[in-house]
Amino acid sequence: MSYLLDTNVVIYYFNGLTADDALHEMVSKSFNISVISKIEFLGWGIFATDPELHNQARTFIGHAHVFDLSEQVAEQTIRLRQQFRTKTPDAIIAATALVHNLTVVTRNTSDFSRLGLNTSSVAMKP
Repeated sequence: MSYLLDTNVVIYYFNGLTADDALHEMVSKSFNISVISKIEFLGWGIFATDPELHNQARTFIGHAHVFDLSEQVAEQTIRLRQQFRTKTPDAIIAATALVHNLTVVTRNTSDFSRLGLNTSSVAMKP
């Protein structure tokens, strides 16, 4: 099974907040994200004031396979927004998963499962 990490999982993992061995295994090799997750993650406000942390984040995200916004993903995003009134970032992530037949790893499983996607949640540290 192949996975696509939602932005919230990328942020939680980067900050050491997850307690999920399967996720660690996924991320330790290479992991899949949508281009919107790259934008959301690297655009996180804390990186603007901490250049060292920003460099660490760029190195971390450099290990990801980033799915670009292809025409097929854009068209699927439009359909999801029309049918479910989904926010654009979530619709792009969902469309990327649908087009590439990936399971979305997220803390917000209900946001994606309502769109007909396979989802997987992650364990968080107490």
